[in-house]
Amino acid sequence: MKIIFSILFGLICISSFAQQENAIRRRNFNNENFIALRNFDPVSYFKGKPAKGTEKIKADYKGIMYYFSSEVNRDEFKKNPAKYEPMYGGWCAYTVATTGERVRIDPTAYKIIEGKLYLFYNFSGDNRLRKWDEHKDPKQLIVNANKNWIKRMH
Repeated sequence: MKIIFSILFGLICISSFAQQENAIRRRNFNNENFIALRNFDPVSYFKGKPAKGTEKIKADYKGIMYYFSSEVNRDEFKKNPAKYEPMYGGWCAYTVATTGERVRIDPTAYKIIEGKLYLFYNFSGDNRLRKWDEHKDPKQLIVNANKNWIKRMH
């Protein structure tokens, strides 16, 4: 009986932790009704051209929903979702790096760096992807953004 109780208690703790993690992600990720990337297909970025996904082809990853332009892309995402999920919850990478703030993105302003997807603000003549590219030390931007993002997620 003690073994069964211990197993059940462990499962409840794991489930509770997963629900808490999902709630933190939903609160901190750039999403609209828990849908990420303004409906863009995360795998499409790695194929060279961002494409809109459809609600008919979707997948949930830790409480955040992603839409896909094809079942092939959805299946690829499911194999390794962390590979395709945008950095910093899909907020502007340059702004997270420089101020720690969350700023909306233009889903077509992006860069793949060392196999990771970075998104950027690009409105009203303020192209933060260009600022990132012109920065004297883009690797330091990544270090800063990683630190700022870790603070936000805790």
